[in-house]
Amino acid sequence: MKLIWKFNLILLLVFGLGLGIAGWVSYRFLQSNAQEQVGQQARLMMETAQSARQYTIKQIRPLLQSHPSRFTTFLPQTVPAYSATESFNYLRAKYSDYTYKEATLNPTNLRDRATDWETDVVNLFRNDTKRKEVVGERDTPTGRSMYLARPISADPPCLACHDQPKGAPAAMIKAYGTANGFGWKEGEIVGAQIVSVPMALPFHLADEAWRQLMLSLGGVFLFTLIILDLVLFAVVVSPIRRMSAMADEISLGNLQNLPEFPVKGKDEISVLAGSFNRLRRSLVKAMNMLEQE
Repeated sequence: MKLIWKFNLILLLVFGLGLGIAGWVSYRFLQSNAQEQVGQQARLMMETAQSARQYTIKQIRPLLQSHPSRFTTFLPQTVPAYSATESFNYLRAKYSDYTYKEATLNPTNLRDRATDWETDVVNLFRNDTKRKEVVGERDTPTGRSMYLARPISADPPCLACHDQPKGAPAAMIKAYGTANGFGWKEGEIVGAQIVSVPMALPFHLADEAWRQLMLSLGGVFLFTLIILDLVLFAVVVSPIRRMSAMADEISLGNLQNLPEFPVKGKDEISVLAGSFNRLRRSLVKAMNMLEQE
């Protein structure tokens, strides 16, 4: 095998190992970054829902409490959960894969009833009351999704409507009946705020970025290999070939008509060329002495 092919093979093995390690590290980094990006989106959406709740409690509810119709008609706009859910539904009109739900085990409004997997999340909080947050992933019809959940506890203001039917506002009983949403206990975990964020797009972008990175590294390696091959040929292979050709001529007895090999610099090839020239001169002198004898 020629020297340049040996050099290329070694370089390919070394680069292949380096590319594999770089690919693995960069893939893990990009996937982790995509995961963090989805998590940040989920937390931003959760805080947005919390802001809608606080806005309802501090500004909307006081306004509607004095509204004349509240004695005859239940105004769900005074309920923080309703406000947060409705606000998020406007967002879903454009981003349908993003969801927010105040999943409750025993809700007044049946649209808030927890599904099977949401019930499991709520039970995590009920079984560990010190737990303040749950993050997980699940498959949906549109792809993999990350969910962020926080517990909903029955605080004293909630019990005004959810303790016993007899203490609830008549307008609420008229709107929703007495079959659901009652019997809550103070401090009890009754549900969970759950935000779901699709993971497909961030991870697709991470995969695409990884492929582009690998293609770029491959292109840089190919360009570098070509440049190194040209340099290797000019600095090492070509001088060695010329010395090899001269050695062949000397072995055939053509000593007198061969010019000396040019010596430039002080590198190993130059040292070898100088040694080769001295060997040739010594051989010429030895042949001349033999001819004279």
